[in-house]
Amino acid sequence: MSDTKTNTNGSKESQELALHYMKTLVEVARESFLILDSNLRVVSANPTFYQNFQVSPEQTEGVLLYELGNGQWNIPLLKSLLEEILPMKKVVKDYEVKHSFQKIGEKTILLNARQIDIDTAHMIVLAMEDITVRKELEQKLAEYTTELELKVAERTGEIADRVRDLESLNKVMVGRELKMIELKKELAALKASSH
Repeated sequence: MSDTKTNTNGSKESQELALHYMKTLVEVARESFLILDSNLRVVSANPTFYQNFQVSPEQTEGVLLYELGNGQWNIPLLKSLLEEILPMKKVVKDYEVKHSFQKIGEKTILLNARQIDIDTAHMIVLAMEDITVRKELEQKLAEYTTELELKVAERTGEIADRVRDLESLNKVMVGRELKMIELKKELAALKASSH
């Protein structure tokens, strides 16, 4: 019986040590991080998460993910990621979610998640990168590119019209030049025959 108790204590200690390492790593990250237990309850979050989502540790730790911030994290795509996709794949990268948050407004977030098994415990590390500004810039760039392409097409059309006008004018001018040459030849022939 003491072996079982020792194994349980050893397992508990290794879980606590692993959790300590995870917390230490995510604390220094620039992205927002959550560490969740197998029931999707928040075990820990990093300072970046608290700052970016304007919440405190007291409002976050020990709370089910979907209940955070008056349920603002109850996002269908996030649920799908954590409850359906992650258990099958163990790792999810670059999963994009767009959502309107109460305090910080409309955001586009890139999610990365990894399921970590520590002895018998299952944890989830969820990384969140706010890509809202990048998406807005990409949209503006796409709009600018489309606008530029339209202007180039318009200018190309104008140039093509001017080229056609110049070609027509050139034909008229060449035609007149040829007519002048013919008239000069006829005039020269008339002068030669009259002498």
